[in-house]
Amino acid sequence: MTELDLRAAVEAAIDSAFEAQIEATRALVAVPSLRGAEGPAQDLMADLMRARAWAVDDWEVQADELRDQPGWGPLETSTGAVRSVVGTLQPRDVRGRSLILQGHVDVVPPGPLEMWTTPPFQPVVRDGWMYGRGACDMKSGLIAALFALDALRTVGLRPAARVHVQSVIEEESTGLGALATLARGYRADGCLIPEPTGGALNRSQVGVLWFRLKVRGRPAHVAYAQQGANAILAAYHLIRALRDLEADWNARAVTAEHWSDVDHPLNFNPGIIRGGEWASSVPAWCDVDCRIAVLPGWSLAACRAEIEAVVQRAAGDDPFLRDNPPEVVWSGFLSEGYTFHDAAQEAALQTAHAAVYGANAVPERVMTGLTDTRFYGLYHGIPAFCFGAEGERIHGFDECVDLASVKRLTLLLALFVAAWCGTEEAA
Repeated sequence: MTELDLRAAVEAAIDSAFEAQIEATRALVAVPSLRGAEGPAQDLMADLMRARAWAVDDWEVQADELRDQPGWGPLETSTGAVRSVVGTLQPRDVRGRSLILQGHVDVVPPGPLEMWTTPPFQPVVRDGWMYGRGACDMKSGLIAALFALDALRTVGLRPAARVHVQSVIEEESTGLGALATLARGYRADGCLIPEPTGGALNRSQVGVLWFRLKVRGRPAHVAYAQQGANAILAAYHLIRALRDLEADWNARAVTAEHWSDVDHPLNFNPGIIRGGEWASSVPAWCDVDCRIAVLPGWSLAACRAEIEAVVQRAAGDDPFLRDNPPEVVWSGFLSEGYTFHDAAQEAALQTAHAAVYGANAVPERVMTGLTDTRFYGLYHGIPAFCFGAEGERIHGFDECVDLASVKRLTLLLALFVAAWCGTEEAA
């Protein structure tokens, strides 16, 4: 079969099954797979894999058992069991290169439900877009991997190398799901994660640090506020100092490879604030959960030390905090940045991309968030990249994915598998 014939046959197979693909995506998006509640989504993924007669490995590992894995982030409290589901396709005769296709089913909280146009876990399709929490990030990409392999089977082919389709959790907070598969021993010659990239190769991504500022004050009746020390106001003083650090780090990023043309790539976010117990009492405590990004190649130890030094200096400027220093607690992401370079995978991607998009070169982008690719590429010698569909409002209200771009992604995934793994006749 020529490349043109293969493309036409696979595209026809995807077209004929696309309504079923939309319904499978809708079913997965309808599962509110928030942190700690991912089980039903993993049940669904395991059922979809078993229905395809794949070998399915469905297991749990305690989070603390992953502590020695490279790339593990410190956890303030254990998240309990980490469940992963992996479906494996084995060829009769290995002639190609093995591949991991990975995606996560966990989603971030939807926020106030009344601010969605339609309920976040009741996915709807309007004007060619599917709306719902996780529709874009990244359940449509994970389902696309299944249907890409289906399309090859429909035309009488299967990969000529081992393929692992991995459904993981905890991508949005620690990456423990990816770590669990690596601790289990899953390896391959390459890895593709269909995170939403708008039809571009994700060349480079930032690293991320999560930390908590624990600020203590002195309680007093608000009528005599000057006798107390307001922990919430003191926390804002520390946040302002960290905003200055954010500006300094972005000034350094101006000369960094791949990042010099990106406006403000390193974002600091005080994402959760809790404090005080009574409106008429000067608050005695305030906790602020924060996130800040770092560039690939930056030392996490040095960045952590710099953050702690900024907090310490800012505390020294406050009469109360000077003698009651705040604490910095590291919990969650402790993740390095990652840049993808692998000539062999890029060549296979170029072949598939040209067939689907008709472009001579694959568009590239850099990402001011992070993905699981870092675990494979940085710590296990498995070059990993992201390429995915087009979406809008990821982590926001009315998250959505363009279904036409999902169909193109499915075709690209099938052709990439054929180019990377090779093919043999299906049984």
